Amino acid sequence: MNFGDAIKALKDGQKGRRAGWGGKGMWLCLMPETVIPAALVNGRTAIHIPAGDLHVGAYIAAWTGQDVWQPGWLASQPDMLADDWEVVE
Repeated sequence: MNFGDAIKALKDGQKGRRAGWGGKGMWLCLMPETVIPAALVNGRTAIHIPAGDLHVGAYIAAWTGQDVWQPGWLASQPDMLADDWEVVE
């Protein structure tokens, strides 16, 4: 499938990846927007934001080939033009 179809799948709550990615177990997902109550905001984040609830916008996150959760994944030009996108079951 193409990149547009992959984005639709992510918006539908599915995980996606490119067949051509070399890393084992790599995939993407869409993290929807949310509000984290002030009492649950961790100290690592709280030092950088104003006090109060934390409003988090939607973003795409990647599970990398090194088993690392990477928020804020961005597509490269080759990723956007590729037709080897697939849904991860």
